Amino acid sequence: MAFPVNSGPVPSRVQLQTGADCALAIGRYPQFRYDARGGGGLGELDGQEGATHQLVRFPAEGLSIPPLTGRTTRILGLPLPPGLSITIAASQLAGTLNAATGEVALRFQARFRFRLAGLYQAPDLLIDTQLGTGLVRGRRHSAVGQTLGDAGGALLVGVAVVPPSGDLWLDRFLGLPDEALAMLRCSMTPIA
Repeated sequence: MAFPVNSGPVPSRVQLQTGADCALAIGRYPQFRYDARGGGGLGELDGQEGATHQLVRFPAEGLSIPPLTGRTTRILGLPLPPGLSITIAASQLAGTLNAATGEVALRFQARFRFRLAGLYQAPDLLIDTQLGTGLVRGRRHSAVGQTLGDAGGALLVGVAVVPPSGDLWLDRFLGLPDEALAMLRCSMTPIA
């Protein structure tokens, strides 16, 4: 395991790094392939020596999540159109990490901001979901995550209900309210 149990000092921080081969889906649309390399943040661990479950919290001001653009995102094999970008502003990423099993469960809250070349900016889409290493299943989407491996790599998955944004055009285009699926490939490295 990447997180030692009963050996050496208890890690007090964890470095999260987002990776390539991630995916997002919303409503009836096919999955977006998303390269999230270069994102991440430094988290704080709260646990006692020998404890397998630790609380982990990544302060929002220190989290970086790459935007979805034509360089990072493909749908049906094609890049997003030029000028379209979706930025992700996280407000919460916190939960538990089990050093013995590699299971992770994090509550993720964020605002997804759609922009089209300065011509159109939609109201934020509010996302509130549980990202974890187990099975997630909604009405429309399902996925299975992967627990932390020896090198600290994991696949976090989550299904969220996306409420209407209040913008009639965007809500109709996306079919809101509906579900969204997130698949985040990442690594977590303990820091003593």
